[in-house]
Amino acid sequence: MLLLFCVLLARYSLATFSDRRARKREAQAQLADDDDDNLLLPPPSPPALPVLGHLHLVGSLPHVSLRRLARKHGSDVMLLRLGAMPVLVVSSPRAAEAVLRTHDRVCASRPYSLVAEVVMYGPSDVGFVPYGDYWRRARKLITTHLLTVRRVQALGIAREQEVSDVMARIGEAAAAGAAVDMGELLGSFANDLACRAVMGKSFRGEGRNKLFRELVSDTSPLLGGFNVEEFFPFLARFGVISRAVRAKSKRLRRRWDEQLDRLIQDHESSVPSNPSKDNEVDFIHILHSVRHEYGLTREQMKAILLDVFLGGIGTGAAALEFTVAELMRNPDAMKKLQAEVRSVVPRGQGAVVSDDNLRDMAYLRAVVKESLRLHPPTPILTAHFTMACCSVDGFAVPAGVSVLVNSWAISTDARFWEDPEAFAPERFLDGGSAAGIDFRGADFRLLPFGSGRRMCPGVNFGVASVEAMLANLVHRFDWELPQGKAACDIDMAEVFGIVLQRKHKLLLVPRLLV
Repeated sequence: MLLLFCVLLARYSLATFSDRRARKREAQAQLADDDDDNLLLPPPSPPALPVLGHLHLVGSLPHVSLRRLARKHGSDVMLLRLGAMPVLVVSSPRAAEAVLRTHDRVCASRPYSLVAEVVMYGPSDVGFVPYGDYWRRARKLITTHLLTVRRVQALGIAREQEVSDVMARIGEAAAAGAAVDMGELLGSFANDLACRAVMGKSFRGEGRNKLFRELVSDTSPLLGGFNVEEFFPFLARFGVISRAVRAKSKRLRRRWDEQLDRLIQDHESSVPSNPSKDNEVDFIHILHSVRHEYGLTREQMKAILLDVFLGGIGTGAAALEFTVAELMRNPDAMKKLQAEVRSVVPRGQGAVVSDDNLRDMAYLRAVVKESLRLHPPTPILTAHFTMACCSVDGFAVPAGVSVLVNSWAISTDARFWEDPEAFAPERFLDGGSAAGIDFRGADFRLLPFGSGRRMCPGVNFGVASVEAMLANLVHRFDWELPQGKAACDIDMAEVFGIVLQRKHKLLLVPRLLV
């Protein structure tokens, strides 16, 4: 059996090598001008191993290892082979702009994912579905009805209520002199707010909010994990791995079905007659009201809702925890932020920083930007997929290639940022070295939410939640590390996944101001 397996691997390696050379020749032929002197070359590729390709060079933190690889070989554009999968890695603003703007439509699709096919109903969501008519309809639905600026503003009341609940819990810990697990606290906040947006209430009393948080926690590693068959498709012929992955995905989908079907059914009897004028309407009501207009099936509705849970819970909680950790490691930045927030909203019994107050907090926005620069929730943007040949940074890229934009490598590159490893929110203030840079996809030096057609549609929802919670955390409380701990002891180690997470707990002691 071992001999047979080695023969199969050798034959497959030879076949993929021949296919790869054929794809290169095809790309060169399609991208060349009439003058042969203008023939474009394929992107540079580091030395690879037989069969494995460059898989051995990708460690537990791919954004870090891919940046190291790009620097070692001096190339912002690399063509890697992960098993049998050709992958283009880009690590500069110019190359990212070519992928996300110049050739946005060509690179707008997604590579196949067995897990997404099962868990995401087809996939029928917005994040993983391939580019096409359905994606355009679903994207329009989300940007026109679910996550508009007006809808995010209408959720301000829910944000304030959820923030107030968190402040009360912190107040109890402060009275007892107890430490708070910030990851647990902020994850709970992001989860409950997502539940309010989707379902109209958090369901804390029934415990259903915790069920959704557990589902998100179990789904994220599977969607962002290592799926052998995606790198070695020929193994699908043996079926063993395919059956195992598909079975695990189906069990997870059944758990989502149980919860989402119940929610949709509960809402079917109470669809508002005019949801566009109802500030209290939730996302499920909106989907019910437009399902015929957009031709949505029940499975497609569930996939879109699943997208909201995955995007709304993981990214917001991770961004908040990394931001608080950086502020604790940089006391001067914490003092500046507290001074700004407390000058805009005087301290008082039960005072809450509202959305209206946030407009006058330039340093708060700079702190959030700087945290997203150093710790983007998705340090490598969700893989794009070329539907035709194109050129990136002067290199020929064939069709059928996965494209990874290493946004973290770009936002921490000394060529584009002054003192890139330092946490310095001042760089984004007027007169700072990065004063004109924003994170909404127009500047390719800062891409925490991507850019172009596949940019994250929940950016307004996520940023509003992060700013509201952060402002209130520093407004009402002073924060200290547990006894015996210093700022230098805060470990910023990361765990890579569909959303980047902190590896170690962040325990802080709140001190209530009087």
